[in-house]
Amino acid sequence: MIVYIHAAKCMGIEAVPVTVEVNITLGVGIHLVGLADAAVKESLLRTVTALQAKGFHVPGMKIVINLAPADVHKQGSGYDLPIALGVIAASGQRHLPALDKYLIMGELGLDGSIRPVSGTLPVVELAQRSGFRGCILPEESALEAVDYAGVDIFGVRTLEDVLRILAGEEDPSDLLIWNSDLYKRALEASAKPRRDYMDFADIIGQEGARRGVEIACAGQHNILLIGAPGSGKSSIAKALAGILPPMSLEESAITSKVYSVAGRSSGGLGFIRTRPFRSPHISASKAAMLGGGSGDNILPGEVSLATNGVLFLDEFCEAPKSTLEALRGPLEDRKVTVSRLKAKVEYPASFMLVAASNPCPCGYYGEGNRCTCTPSQRMTYLSKLSGPIMDRIDLQLWMHPVETSALVRGGKAEPSEAIAARVLKARKIQRERFAGSGIFCNSEMNSKQLEKYCPLDDECKDLLECIIDRMGLSARAFTRIVKIARTIADLAGSAQIQPSHLSEAALYRFLDRRNILDL
Repeated sequence: MIVYIHAAKCMGIEAVPVTVEVNITLGVGIHLVGLADAAVKESLLRTVTALQAKGFHVPGMKIVINLAPADVHKQGSGYDLPIALGVIAASGQRHLPALDKYLIMGELGLDGSIRPVSGTLPVVELAQRSGFRGCILPEESALEAVDYAGVDIFGVRTLEDVLRILAGEEDPSDLLIWNSDLYKRALEASAKPRRDYMDFADIIGQEGARRGVEIACAGQHNILLIGAPGSGKSSIAKALAGILPPMSLEESAITSKVYSVAGRSSGGLGFIRTRPFRSPHISASKAAMLGGGSGDNILPGEVSLATNGVLFLDEFCEAPKSTLEALRGPLEDRKVTVSRLKAKVEYPASFMLVAASNPCPCGYYGEGNRCTCTPSQRMTYLSKLSGPIMDRIDLQLWMHPVETSALVRGGKAEPSEAIAARVLKARKIQRERFAGSGIFCNSEMNSKQLEKYCPLDDECKDLLECIIDRMGLSARAFTRIVKIARTIADLAGSAQIQPSHLSEAALYRFLDRRNILDL
């Protein structure tokens, strides 16, 4: 008798169906086929032990387990539960009429308990598209998917819970994740106020940087902060997280799928609602930054984990140049493709880069006579800010230390709450503008969308032509100035881009128009 159980495998942030076929015939031994990795092969021993712990027996016959399609590599422990159910059903120990109605994933403990697995959200999406009645998942994993509608999501703790659902002899509605105690506790925890961020009211001075950061957050533009130690670069970058608007449902779904596939979900209720703020150390490798892994088990890197959020790189010029140059593709394409010999996976990488750097090795170039570096040392240090990378950074800000009188006298600046309100208003304008287009912010516009949503009158065209000629900017810098001007217009509530918006946008490209060492 052949039994079929439906499971899935994640490829990027999408899931593809995997069918677990179990056949028991005359013979001896348990055979697992279908390009399974070591973790899947080890599941046989876990499965046998778990079945025996729950009072089931493993027939002393030939058991063939096939993971189809056989030409796709399978990895992870999520096939434990489907294999165990296949053995139970194929041996006739339990009648499970609903076995083919659900998509099932889960890792088995030796005592028959069911442990969480990664990639829950793509699996639930696959169940929706394929017309399954629902999904049977470990309780902690099912908690991630409570925002999906139109499909039953069961959160189970033990093998008995699964058998109860599939036997169809009693109502299993109490096992729906929305009826569990874990869901109720998570719902109470989610009602707590969001985590604290540094408030812009506590940052003294730096009015120009505050304005630049506000524009960057309003349009999800990349920004570089250059300044001496103590000028407030890191403080402003950390406070920036407090003025970012909440994610839309579509943005949350994309970001949450990335974290689900990476096995880094927060364990909270439903989709991730807070925009990610990733701050990897400068020593991070290219694989850690872009994503990688062995075989076809390719996991997302920092650029993907920062999707719809912020990637903060402190001490930008201290990072390996090869790592910085690897950011060119994700910054331009808003996605990253990781290719290996046996696999090729694409992950989203639409993030806002926030970089901070000193202007020279000692850190005090541009601050009077405090710099002790030679011109060659400064040139070598800043050479990591290559033309292609600078071309992709929309706003470039030079920050000087705050004057002593302002520090001593103190005082409060505009709070984050007021800035966040303006940013949210601008983001709502963009959300309505790009509804149904697959993008969410001005920074994501392509050339056709730029032409459609950023028309320029003759006065603006003349001004822009003068700016480009005088500054010697590239075509990429030209488009980014227009995008920044569109964001400035949104903050001002203007339907059309005005010359003043273009002039302000061009001011943030100062590193493109002159040698930084001559400033």
